[in-house]
Amino acid sequence: MTKEQNPSKALLLSLVPGLGQIYNKQKAKGFIFLAVTIAFLAYFFLVALGELSNLISLGEVRGRDNSLFMLIQGAFHLIIVFVYLIFYALNLKDAYSTAKRWNNHLPVATSFKDMTKEVYANGFPYLLIIPSYIAMTFAIIFPVLVTLLIAFTNYDFQHLPPSKLLDWVGLTNFSNIWKLSTFRSAFGSVLSWTIIWALAASTLQIVIGIFTAIISNQPFIKGKRIFGVIFLLPWAVPAFITILTFSNMFNDSVGAINTQVLPLLGKVLPFLNGHLIPWKTDPTWTKIALIMIQGWLGFPYIYVLTLGILQSIPNDLYEAAYIDGANSWQKFRNITLPMILAVAAPTLISQYTFNFNNFSIIYLFNGGGPGTVGGGAGSTDILISWIYRLTTGTAPQYSMAAAVTLIISIIVIGISMIAFKKLHAFDMEDV
Repeated sequence: MTKEQNPSKALLLSLVPGLGQIYNKQKAKGFIFLAVTIAFLAYFFLVALGELSNLISLGEVRGRDNSLFMLIQGAFHLIIVFVYLIFYALNLKDAYSTAKRWNNHLPVATSFKDMTKEVYANGFPYLLIIPSYIAMTFAIIFPVLVTLLIAFTNYDFQHLPPSKLLDWVGLTNFSNIWKLSTFRSAFGSVLSWTIIWALAASTLQIVIGIFTAIISNQPFIKGKRIFGVIFLLPWAVPAFITILTFSNMFNDSVGAINTQVLPLLGKVLPFLNGHLIPWKTDPTWTKIALIMIQGWLGFPYIYVLTLGILQSIPNDLYEAAYIDGANSWQKFRNITLPMILAVAAPTLISQYTFNFNNFSIIYLFNGGGPGTVGGGAGSTDILISWIYRLTTGTAPQYSMAAAVTLIISIIVIGISMIAFKKLHAFDMEDV
């Protein structure tokens, strides 16, 4: 009779990674875990400990110590230490669960060859995604961590390394957004416009996209391919060219909208005669123009997405609804719209998050103007373009920009998660 393993003893031994695995008769895995730990300890005491100390102090001698480099390097090593801690936790779990597998008479890979076969059989998908996780860690998590750390420093035009040292200031930057009148008024104005902009522009492009897709999908419509090409034109032309073109067209004095379109409409709507709308000199009209332009730029993508969904809806559903006496609105509300949302809800939500951070149209159309609302923000700046101003102006406020960036992230992630949950965007049917 095989002697039973003690899971608690295996867990206790694995406090030194590898010993628990050796106790579980997995010598190859145990020595690998032990070698990884020895390599990490050598790295930690020879390299990481000094870099993490620099991260805490951010330097001591001006001109010699570059606080920004210390922060970035410290963040890099902090991620590596965190990854090892995850490995350490998995080592504890592995030792405990393997001991239980022995006691339950389940197969356990003891030799290196068996371990390799087990990894290939059960862990091959994980091996394939490890490179993507590594890339994600240093392409996404690393910059986010650096931004997070900068938000708690005094990194601005008065503290530019290496001539000056950075200091940790805690929540000062976040409190200054509310305490300093200029930043408080600017943040409130920019945030309110950002929310209005994201909701109005995204909703407009979604409504136009769904509407055009439904119309073009009707069986009595002729020349569907021609309409399809026309509807895709705004998507085919590079967005920055379209934005710059619209910027010229909406010019107050010589733009085509005021000099040609409005006079033409004035023949049908007499009250438009003789009126020049201040598209680029009045903040309200500039905001209206931005929303209309984004509706034009964004609807082709929704059109293509919706058209594909509509063509996959079985005609039997509409025939059954017709037999039951449903009108067109009832068919749309009870069949078409639910089918669209069931497939496209995550994509539709992403349109709102995209426009929440849609920098290009705000910057290219009118540079965030006209006028300002204080704190370095223009009257039509959204949060992301305000951050750009904070970091590229004559008196850059990098730490404040980082704080605003974190606030944006919290808002976008929070709203997106709530919307995904309410719409059951990622619910999977049981197979």
